[in-house]
Amino acid sequence: MKPALAILIALLQIPPGALPAAETPAAKPLPPPPWHLADIWWTFENPTPHFQSLEVEVTIDRDVPATINLYVSPCGLARINGLDFYGGLQSNINGWANATNHTRVHPGKGAIFSRWSRDKKTPVGMEHVRIAGSDCLVESAGYEGEFASVRRPFAWTKGTYTYQILKAKTEMSDGKTNTWFTCRVKDSAGQAHEIGSLRFEGDDFTFWSKHSAFVEVYSTEKIRRSAIPEVKITFGYPRLNGQPPKLKSASVNHPGPGERSAAPDCASAIADGPNVIVTVGPIFEREAKDRKHPLGVKMPPAI
Repeated sequence: MKPALAILIALLQIPPGALPAAETPAAKPLPPPPWHLADIWWTFENPTPHFQSLEVEVTIDRDVPATINLYVSPCGLARINGLDFYGGLQSNINGWANATNHTRVHPGKGAIFSRWSRDKKTPVGMEHVRIAGSDCLVESAGYEGEFASVRRPFAWTKGTYTYQILKAKTEMSDGKTNTWFTCRVKDSAGQAHEIGSLRFEGDDFTFWSKHSAFVEVYSTEKIRRSAIPEVKITFGYPRLNGQPPKLKSASVNHPGPGERSAAPDCASAIADGPNVIVTVGPIFEREAKDRKHPLGVKMPPAI
């Protein structure tokens, strides 16, 4: 096959609005995925005691096809009583069909909610996972530290969504107190879509004095090397127990060479009042001083 024809065929296979992952200014080798294009961090003045709920709005300005692996995480890392969890919207969720059938299923777009064990070494069994419907996927594994997860198909597109983690029932099991937390995604029409629930050890929880969000391009068995979408993602200010916690500072990090989840430089982040806007586009050369910098986020008024 002639080189020009091969290039044309390759370009035709790239989804509209996406950039080939191998496109770099100087044809530099790319780091292995996952790629954290932007990590957003809010630091609050104080932890939040008696944690009941986390809510973060996210707006996606265009549709992202399921031929791309994009992870929009309004909950990039959260911690209660020393227990970490995270979640968000993915253009390609995957997981086990159920607790006993570990066949990996790839149903397309959806939302996920995952938690780790305290030391990241002790397995988190399936007794910590509760599905919201027969279409849910689950997983309990240790390839990213010991974790358990619930995922559910959800056909998100461009629009505004609210990612929610809500405290649910506290119960006794084997002489120990545990509490379920439920993940929901609310669409722009106000309809709530339940994703599933995870069990945490304890009954009264304190949310730490930080929160994070991220935008990631990842790899799956179905799509090993994803293209990079052109998209603008706006993260709202986190709400804890229904209120915006008092802000101490906010910042963004674009992981570079040698860092965990290093990514090609193809995203920028700016503050827009209480929001943070992440713009993803063509790969460019980023100066070292711009890799990590503060964001002038303005704290919204109490609700």
